[in-house]
Amino acid sequence: MKPTDFAAALTRFLAEYLPAQRNVSPNTIKAYRDAFTLLLRYCRYELDLPPERLTLDHFDADLVLGFLKHLETARACGSATRNHRLAVLHAFFRYLEIEDPGRILKYQQILAIPSQRYAKPSVGYLSVEHLAAVLAQPDLSSVAGRRDAVLLSLMYDTGARVQELIDLRVRDVRLDSPAQAQIMGKGRKARVVPLIHATVALLDAYVREHDLRRIEHQDDPMFWNKQHQPLSRSGVRQILARYVERARRGTPSLPEGISPHTLRHTKAMHLLQSGNPLTTIQAILGHADLRTSEIYAQADMNMKRLALERAGSTGITIETRSWQHDKSLMEWLHSL
Repeated sequence: MKPTDFAAALTRFLAEYLPAQRNVSPNTIKAYRDAFTLLLRYCRYELDLPPERLTLDHFDADLVLGFLKHLETARACGSATRNHRLAVLHAFFRYLEIEDPGRILKYQQILAIPSQRYAKPSVGYLSVEHLAAVLAQPDLSSVAGRRDAVLLSLMYDTGARVQELIDLRVRDVRLDSPAQAQIMGKGRKARVVPLIHATVALLDAYVREHDLRRIEHQDDPMFWNKQHQPLSRSGVRQILARYVERARRGTPSLPEGISPHTLRHTKAMHLLQSGNPLTTIQAILGHADLRTSEIYAQADMNMKRLALERAGSTGITIETRSWQHDKSLMEWLHSL
């Protein structure tokens, strides 16, 4: 059977355009592929259009809107997920505007489909006390516990995304002064993040224990499972969930819904509250746009406003000050 024009265009888009011309990461390509997998299933089971019969003539704004509605109803996707799938389709049809100008009007009608507006959730992060409660849970007398202590500390210290953490290789971490980790972020953009002394001490002991300084280990993953394979994203989430559950026994006030991304938010908020500018947070977290970092400033302002309102309602005045001047907190940071 001769391939359809849609099959040829999609193959060029995923296999040539994205990696070669846009230089996007393999994980981004996987996310695009997953979106098209859902689209193909929708066409097959809802429109009775199997992939081998699907052509570019079938695609118009009505088909795309039907697919988006299917995501919301049949798959119970939220607005953020729906918008992500739409962004993938927009990228594909923007590519086709140049490759297939004969259908440019249909493509522009698809590109005119707007994203949904929705209320973004507030930034969830941990206080210093809650963070300390979680980081104190790994059992340092066991090999797995020592690995987990390093993993959680490095996750917080670098503000790395889960995928960035599990992609980390031994060669990416420098323990000599100035200690730092090179993180490969979205769009294959590398950033260098400095490491605090406590994290360096944990990493140094971990590297020595597993003899990772040897040249043949430089390309090995920094963290692995019992099968000596790189940890998966679900594996990291399970590790964190286990220690959060333990920490909650002694600290019932721990918030719900703590995920690896919570540690990333926590790092950003602690940097902001210690007086660092948004440009520093942007550089450490690897945000492509400074506006992404501004959500932490907004969250911090909302927190301070609510605190002031509560204090005003009780007749109590409070002093807002940088946690750099909090002696007990600084002592805790040095003791990590």
